[in-house]
Amino acid sequence: MTLAYIRTEARGQTDLLLTELARDLAGAGVRLAGVVQSNTECAESDLCDMDVRVLPDGPVFRISQSLGAGARGCRLNPEALEQAVAHVSAALGDAGDGRPDLLIVNKFGKHEADGRGFRPLIAEALMAGIPILTAVNPTNEAAFLTFAEDMAECIPTRLSAAVDWFERARGRVSAPV
Repeated sequence: MTLAYIRTEARGQTDLLLTELARDLAGAGVRLAGVVQSNTECAESDLCDMDVRVLPDGPVFRISQSLGAGARGCRLNPEALEQAVAHVSAALGDAGDGRPDLLIVNKFGKHEADGRGFRPLIAEALMAGIPILTAVNPTNEAAFLTFAEDMAECIPTRLSAAVDWFERARGRVSAPV
């Protein structure tokens, strides 16, 4: 299958895994598109600032917003997320013969579950035959599976499993990174 996902387990675990995978694959010459997320702990709260970096070496967007003390709403900054989506979309469109070998989407979240965010790009990449790897939390897993229509493979939350899946998706024998 060319669509795989990792179930989100511990906070930040998949962000670190996808970032490490992107670094290792880029170092091996794999052409990447998409975004990886990094989190910065905030001293004044239990929350963190969330940034996404456009692959392979594009801009960074702060996708979280401060809602103030005691706020309980979603902290996603949809405008910043859509800016990141636009950069990835442009990279996919400009790829020409340099088509990406892999699209990494840091998370299929609520925005994607609602039909926005990276969801259209995931569909576009599927139609173009580009393998896609994302992470999904339990809250959005049903929406993701409905969207994926039995085309998605859940892989273990381990770097070696992600590399093995990618190598299979490319039709090659698995090789360590």
